[in-house]
Amino acid sequence: MKSVELFIERLLMASRWVLVVFYLGLAAALVVYAVSFIAKFAKIAGAVFVLNEADMILAMLALIDAALVASLIVMVMLAGYENFVSRIDQAAANAEIAWLGKLDAGSLKIKVASSIVAISSIHLLQVFLNLQNFSSTQLLWATVIHLTFVVSALILAILDRIVSYGKDKGAVDKTAV
Repeated sequence: MKSVELFIERLLMASRWVLVVFYLGLAAALVVYAVSFIAKFAKIAGAVFVLNEADMILAMLALIDAALVASLIVMVMLAGYENFVSRIDQAAANAEIAWLGKLDAGSLKIKVASSIVAISSIHLLQVFLNLQNFSSTQLLWATVIHLTFVVSALILAILDRIVSYGKDKGAVDKTAV
């Protein structure tokens, strides 16, 4: 019976390598998104003398939004691989990604939620800067959806704080005994 249990455990541990397909897919999506970013940038650069200030700000916000989405993809890809598949060889890695080993699943959720709030903020700012193209109902829904993301991120941060407080307190209690 022990050998069956050991086989199942090894199979489950080996199955984490299936996640590599998803992370490679995200890397490919990042390349496609970079091509899209270059096309957007070229369009904006070509119209730099034609766009008025409001349109230029909206265009820049679109580029910032794209950079945030790309950063989110990289963060999920690297931290997910590090947390669920295999440790990245620190000797081969640059000091520039030293944060990677410190990003556990809980803090990854908070970073993802924070990135979503930032992306949502940019979209909401684009809506406010372009009010004439949106109805009151659309404006209300954009605001409600953004506030939903903000509240969700806050709740995740509070829950993470509670969990980490419990771990810290448990560590103190164990040393006191």
